Amino acid sequence: MIKRLLRSVREFKLPSLLTPLFVTLEAVMEVVIPYLMADLIDSGITAGNMNYIVKMGLALLISSFVSLFFGAVAGKYAAVASSGFARNLRHDMYCNIQNFSFSNIDKFSTASIVTRLTTDVTNVQGAYQMSIRMACRAPAMLILSLVMAFRVNAQLSLIFLCCIPILGVGLYIIIRKAHPIFERVFKTYDRLNSVVQENLRGIRVVKSFVREEHEIGKFDKISGDIYTDFSKAEKTVAYNMPLMQFCMYGAMLAISWFGARIIISSGGTTMSAGQLTSMITYVMQILMSLMMLSMVFVMIVISRASMERIDEIICEKSDIISPANAVSEVKDGSVVFDHVGFSYSKSSDKPVLDDICLNIRSGQTVGIIGGTGSSKSSLVSLIPRLYDVVSGSVSIGGVDVRGYDIEALRGAVAMVLQKNELFSGTIKDNLRWGNENASDEEIERVCRLAQADSFVQTFPDKYDTYIEQGGTNVSGGQKQRLCIARALLKKPKILILDDSTSAVDTRTDALIRQAFFTEIPDTTKIIIAQRISSVSDADLIIVMDNGRVSAAGTHDELIKSSDIYREVYTSQMKGANTDD
Repeated sequence: MIKRLLRSVREFKLPSLLTPLFVTLEAVMEVVIPYLMADLIDSGITAGNMNYIVKMGLALLISSFVSLFFGAVAGKYAAVASSGFARNLRHDMYCNIQNFSFSNIDKFSTASIVTRLTTDVTNVQGAYQMSIRMACRAPAMLILSLVMAFRVNAQLSLIFLCCIPILGVGLYIIIRKAHPIFERVFKTYDRLNSVVQENLRGIRVVKSFVREEHEIGKFDKISGDIYTDFSKAEKTVAYNMPLMQFCMYGAMLAISWFGARIIISSGGTTMSAGQLTSMITYVMQILMSLMMLSMVFVMIVISRASMERIDEIICEKSDIISPANAVSEVKDGSVVFDHVGFSYSKSSDKPVLDDICLNIRSGQTVGIIGGTGSSKSSLVSLIPRLYDVVSGSVSIGGVDVRGYDIEALRGAVAMVLQKNELFSGTIKDNLRWGNENASDEEIERVCRLAQADSFVQTFPDKYDTYIEQGGTNVSGGQKQRLCIARALLKKPKILILDDSTSAVDTRTDALIRQAFFTEIPDTTKIIIAQRISSVSDADLIIVMDNGRVSAAGTHDELIKSSDIYREVYTSQMKGANTDD
């Protein structure tokens, strides 16, 4: 896992390598300073040699500035390397997400993906920076300080060895207890993001039903769960500090006690006051190194769960990919469903679509009606291969959709959903999703076809009008018509309207259908609708019921042969007469 994640370092390898180098040089200088200080005390201050004091004082000053320089440079390179690593991680995750099929996205959920791209990457960035800086500085300082301490007095240095097993056992227990809690915390973060996204997306509904208190309660509950888990994890991790301080102060007391006894008993011949001072400094350096190592371990414990979650995204492979030797051109808009079976879950006992057989000729206008849950949207989602069939096949232009290059297939199929999305940007920016090179004349033409030009012209900035995120500053009907225009700019061979005129009036709906009939006669048009008036003039009308094709034919044929169609038609005609 770590090896896979480190591939995202890429162009930041040099600062990642320079950071440990300068950190090691900083550690060398910091270890030299106590040695020079001991010499200053013993040969300068004790002996009363002023020249030597000035000489060693300058050496100490220069060493301090050199150490400061190495530390600053190491900090700069560590910041560049960790920030770059985090940027590449986000890039690699986001690029892989763009290749996900709908089933891959369903597996993780939108909120979880957002958490992994933000919170988890930040955790890994912090761990990486600590790893290339503190995780290199601490061992270098530890080894060099131990070497110098043994050089000063080997017997006193054995005290350090007593601290290592205490710290090792303590850190192991802390890591073992804290890691599962942090794993649970990040899953709760996913739930928190989900609640926030849902609330902001549906804020108008929340306010219209006066449900603010209910939403605050939901947020507080999940936020409270995060607080509880984080508190528990942090309390566990907090034992690290008193453990370190116990070892540090214990070692300092022991060395001070035994060092003073050695000086007094030997009369300063075995060990001098300057050497004892340097030993105490080395104690501080060694134990600070151990403390830094423990902090690195703690950060790795916290980020380990994040690393696993990021790795899941990077390693996830799309269920739907282009085959080798893929067909790169869609010949026409003919569509054939050959005994198609489909289910969103492979383990599901009941299929969503069962034994669907349809033959749609290129250029036909096909209407699809059916009750809620009859799998109308699932049926058309198989055409651009948003999902793959479980059994049977779907063919376009005489070729199984699984044989096409994904981009070529989806470039030939345009879908307009009932809840389609507009993105932040101008109307032109949104429409050019259909064709990034479309001219202003082409944009206006498709908008006239989609009956959108009339309301766009009323805006002060017309086609340069800025659309807020999600299209919140246009009405539902206006949004649907802009989405239809965007789809038409693709010049698709197959146009799918999934209940995408539900928010427009019947007159506008009729004008859109008439424009399709006269302007894009060669495009296969598949229209899912609740209103029979939207599909009554179609060449073929398909009646869906419980994942199966209940009936198929023209309007007149279905009035005679299909009870479901006749019942819907009668109820809608009665409703229309009542409105009159």
